[in-house]
Amino acid sequence: MKMRILVTGGAGFIGRWVVKRFLFAGHRVGVIDDLSSGNRQNLAECEASPNFEGLTVAGVGDRAALSRFFGTPAAPELCLHLAGQVNVQSSLDDPGRDFATNVAGAHEILEQCRRHHVRLVMVSTCMVYAPAVEGKAIDETHPVEPRSPYAAAKLAAEELALGYCRAYGLPVTVLRPFNTYGPFQRADAEGGVVAIFTDRALRGLPLNVYGNGSQTRDLMYVGDCVEFICRASLAEQAVGQILNAGTGQDTAIIDLASKVRDSVVESGARKVPIRHVPPLHPRSEIGRLVCDYGKVHRLLGWRPVVGLEEGIRRTVAWTRSRQGATAVTPSVEAGRTP
Repeated sequence: MKMRILVTGGAGFIGRWVVKRFLFAGHRVGVIDDLSSGNRQNLAECEASPNFEGLTVAGVGDRAALSRFFGTPAAPELCLHLAGQVNVQSSLDDPGRDFATNVAGAHEILEQCRRHHVRLVMVSTCMVYAPAVEGKAIDETHPVEPRSPYAAAKLAAEELALGYCRAYGLPVTVLRPFNTYGPFQRADAEGGVVAIFTDRALRGLPLNVYGNGSQTRDLMYVGDCVEFICRASLAEQAVGQILNAGTGQDTAIIDLASKVRDSVVESGARKVPIRHVPPLHPRSEIGRLVCDYGKVHRLLGWRPVVGLEEGIRRTVAWTRSRQGATAVTPSVEAGRTP
């Protein structure tokens, strides 16, 4: 069934791939984004689609802007909420602003969805979890332990959404993707470690590793993340659920730096040094993140298909083309059909 879909934060890294995938599948898609971290150019490929209903530049707390989507006979049937403040350091510097965007903004979206009977899919973060313990990956029953205002605000927004689901019967799904990387990720954003390493290595700059680099992350290629989000957004059995997605394997940041450097060298660039620098916010650091995606596999049949080395290779190729001003859009579809 074809749907009308609103994607908040649709001009961002993951958002632009989700919008493209939904359009390819024949859905009508509108985007609201304040462009604080997104980019209008990210949607350039989508503008040619007759099903693309355009970009509205506004924040998710802008009631008047939201009413142009929700307060019409052509209201969306699904709202995919990707918008948010995603920088841990920014949340530490200004927790009030983080709350306004990630909690109050989510509340405004929830109210619009409640009034107009629109299904909501909220994309949250793995940062809400306590660190993984040795020998055990993080599933949806793992303890939560937000270590920054950012993570706490995301968890609060999740709980608010699930409260609306229980109290009002609003169809809500909460998604917790683990660290996602790939083409179109910004190299100047805090969480994009693969993008940062790739950009710096191609420019011949040292790769800065915070602390000793033993902290680990579960790194998921953007094509797999988009498949997860789109599949969960359209599945009735996902309503009322919290769902993780990742690869089930974690990589130490020091090892990631080596892998990126090796891939860049293979592509013809010179080898750059890896240097250790003091952590930016050590009290907010999570030592180990690795995903147990068993629930979403059982429920929806999803599993990742792009390995880390291949994902890095694609990211290096795209970043090189972008630095050379001849950007080529890679395939992120992971061999799947929408």
